[in-house]
Amino acid sequence: MSTKASSTPATTGAGARRAVVFIDGEAGTTGLGIRERLAGLPQIALRSIPHEQRKDVEAKRKLLSEVDVVILCLPDDAAKETVALVEGLGDRGPKVLDASTAHRVAPGWVYGFAELAPGQADAIAKARFVANPGCYPTGGVALLRPLVEAGHIGPDTAISVNAVSGYSGGGKAMIEAYENGTAPNFELYGLSLAHKHLPELQQYGRLGRRPVFVPSVGNFRQGMLVSVPLHLDDLPGKPTAADLHRALADWYPAGGEVEVMALDDPAIRAGRVEPEALNDTNRLQLFVFAHEAARQAVLVARLDNLGKGASGAAVQNLLLMTGC
Repeated sequence: MSTKASSTPATTGAGARRAVVFIDGEAGTTGLGIRERLAGLPQIALRSIPHEQRKDVEAKRKLLSEVDVVILCLPDDAAKETVALVEGLGDRGPKVLDASTAHRVAPGWVYGFAELAPGQADAIAKARFVANPGCYPTGGVALLRPLVEAGHIGPDTAISVNAVSGYSGGGKAMIEAYENGTAPNFELYGLSLAHKHLPELQQYGRLGRRPVFVPSVGNFRQGMLVSVPLHLDDLPGKPTAADLHRALADWYPAGGEVEVMALDDPAIRAGRVEPEALNDTNRLQLFVFAHEAARQAVLVARLDNLGKGASGAAVQNLLLMTGC
């Protein structure tokens, strides 16, 4: 299970090998979520750096040389600094799982969405550098990639993506504003149309044109909906809702963490989906809503922005990277 020849994995009482993991930035929302999820896994041994040594470069370099995987829950610039330390260690350095946006479209990094395409989970398992996906792109890419591969979305198709998230994804200041009652109940943001998740949404969604992406935040702690409206007659081959559903269902194996909801699912018949149903899980649900007479459809992804959209995905990737 060890990723380095020079590393000696810890052992459980029964002598089983354990992966040694350091969460750099463990006090943040994502870091705390990862720690909570790893607490019950005996195959993982967590290491920490003393609080007073958090900015001690030599102390961090020493710890990095002693672990199998470092998970980065840091601002982008700080994540890049830790990666530079890892690269400076050569073969003595650990594998890296970066939960920041710093390396999601960077050359040499594997995108950590295991269900992205056939073989992606194996690529994550073999990689030294893995970038954990953003919460919004997880839903958007999950909806769009299969339809692009099936030919239902072409290189010139204009795509817009709308999304709403619980406030826990907005960082410390936003969380405090909502929890002390000073934030609005709902707001659009990112209206410069240059949100930091756009590059990965376009790249891993295989979109030929830059999509319009409009995120929003609501007065609930966690949960997320991502939606993509479509004019069916503007798509190659003029597909039906059943065609779109079939492409999604064919892409994702039954029984996995990504579930394509049946067209006769009660939520689809009712035309209502709320964002919190998958909280505290690593599941992702995909829906196809349509008005066939009007030749319009809306694709919807539901996930926990702290689960499949952050900490849950990180743990999934970590277990692949360590062989656990």
